[in-house]
Amino acid sequence: MEIAACRAEDIEVLDRVMPSRSVDGNHAARFARQEAGGSTYLIPWLDGRPVGHAQVRWTGCAAPEVRAAQPGCPEINGLFAWPESLRSQGIGTAVVSAAERLARERGVGVMGLGVGDDNPRAAALYARLGYLPTVAYVDRWAHLDDHGVQHEQADACVFLVKAL
Repeated sequence: MEIAACRAEDIEVLDRVMPSRSVDGNHAARFARQEAGGSTYLIPWLDGRPVGHAQVRWTGCAAPEVRAAQPGCPEINGLFAWPESLRSQGIGTAVVSAAERLARERGVGVMGLGVGDDNPRAAALYARLGYLPTVAYVDRWAHLDDHGVQHEQADACVFLVKAL
């Protein structure tokens, strides 16, 4: 498996293989944030095809509770392995390791990420990787339904942090 920063030419492939209906978390929006310098959009590739993604937001988590409790802490956002049959195969661990490596290369001594209260499987992975809970918050995001109508979502989460 190879993990690389997203390139402009990857967007079409990502949209075809892993379509996203997220308003600000779709592939083009994540790539635009990377191009603006605020993040790195990591894509794991297996046999020439994308099998997931994660964005390292160097500016940190958008939630005010997290920003107050963990100022200056970059966030791994939108960690995802696809298709579902590839989950628990080490993709998430490899992407988190790549994100941590990038942070260390930048001289950053900490990394954070959020996990939904309804996602014990991911929480167990992050605990195994050394991430510790710091603050509860509500993750707010929007997605489009099949008819293009935008829906707001609010998920109870915990922000986890690891010293690098």
